[in-house]
Amino acid sequence: MKNERATYMSLDRMVNPRSVAVIGASENPEKIGHIILSNNISFGFGGKIYPVNINAGDSMMGLKAYRSVLDIKAPIDLAVIAVPAEVVVQVLDECGRAGVASAIVVSGGFAEVGNVELQDRLTKTALKYSMPVMGPNCLGVIDPRSRVDTLFLPSFKLDKPSIGGVSFVSQSGAVGSTVLDMIDSEGFGLARFFSYGNAAVIDEVDILNYLMRDKETRVVIFYIEGVKRGREFIEVAKKISRVKPVVIIKGGMTEAGAKAAHSHTAALSGSSEAYKTVFRQFGLVEAKDIKDLLNFGKIFETQPHIVGDRIAVITNGGGTGVLVTDAICNNGLRLAELSEKTKKGLRKIMPSIVNIALPLDMAGDADAKRYDEALQAVCSDENVDAVIAVALFQTPGADSRVVSTLVKHGTLGEKPLVVISMGGSYTKAHKTMIESGGVPVYESPDDAAASLAALIRYSRYVHDQKTR
Repeated sequence: MKNERATYMSLDRMVNPRSVAVIGASENPEKIGHIILSNNISFGFGGKIYPVNINAGDSMMGLKAYRSVLDIKAPIDLAVIAVPAEVVVQVLDECGRAGVASAIVVSGGFAEVGNVELQDRLTKTALKYSMPVMGPNCLGVIDPRSRVDTLFLPSFKLDKPSIGGVSFVSQSGAVGSTVLDMIDSEGFGLARFFSYGNAAVIDEVDILNYLMRDKETRVVIFYIEGVKRGREFIEVAKKISRVKPVVIIKGGMTEAGAKAAHSHTAALSGSSEAYKTVFRQFGLVEAKDIKDLLNFGKIFETQPHIVGDRIAVITNGGGTGVLVTDAICNNGLRLAELSEKTKKGLRKIMPSIVNIALPLDMAGDADAKRYDEALQAVCSDENVDAVIAVALFQTPGADSRVVSTLVKHGTLGEKPLVVISMGGSYTKAHKTMIESGGVPVYESPDDAAASLAALIRYSRYVHDQKTR
């Protein structure tokens, strides 16, 4: 089961299935099995869907229904099991006899509530048939390309992310659903989503091994409560961090949090310092909270790697420029010093009221033309490694034309560019436009500076690994 190639193929069956059996499917809208079945239909899954319920009639939601998975005389890539815990093992055994390629057990009631014996029986049944099983006590998977959705959350309550390059892994279903709901509004898209719960068979090591090889995944963001195979986790962390960034938030870092994690997913949380040491040593980017997880995810998804830490700031609000400067220094970065050549060039094109120094306050009437000229000059300066552009859309000159300018420099330039924009509905509409164009936008100076600092730390780690 732990053979890397075998695990890669089995997880690929889960996110790219040609056929899905929903065991525990129901026409009752209040049942979990109904929601899972409905989600796959409404999300547009293009493969075969087989509703299975021991009390099923001839059809369910317009699909031919079956009383047992053994009655389906066709290959099944994925079975989603949503039945009471006490019958899960029996159903899983039937899946094994039917030759089901992989299974996800969303049902709870196993080791997380002290029922270790039942979970052990589940594990033994999966191993008996060499069947990769995710869960129990999990949400399963979402893949916006294959349109498979095993979540038991009503679709009208959850914003589905668009297609992108960030894969999100969560041991917790609650954290998983919350972050999924936020991803689209943060301006980046999803490659894969895995919620693996108690990790009775498939665990975090298997998932990281898969994502390391997955061509659709460029960045991994990860919520984890505990690791069962510490040595193997370190080995895969060493490998994956050399080829793509992994942003990770560890739940249960306090004594009380560790107890909560054990009762939640039966996770062995371990020493917080040990985890921090592993993260630092092997290039995993630690996030302190969910906000960091999302902020770091979007800068890694959109911006090039850099090892230099000289940050230029341009702004249409002087006070905000001062706050950004503080945030840069507080996050261990340096305010860049413009070259004399750049200063002379800016002096010719900026209004006389503009002080030619960083942070560059272009004045409150700065328009798209002024932003364009300033960005062209600053981004070309060899003393500058990255740029933070403040765009306060409350000012007279800031409008949608500034958006176009920021997107142009943020996507065509070779240096990282991040934007800070704070405000109400007008600002939020323009924030969405900028991020849709592939440039990350932050709502506070510290968020922007912390994200750049994370990008630089990871870039330096990769650089060091390559030069050893």
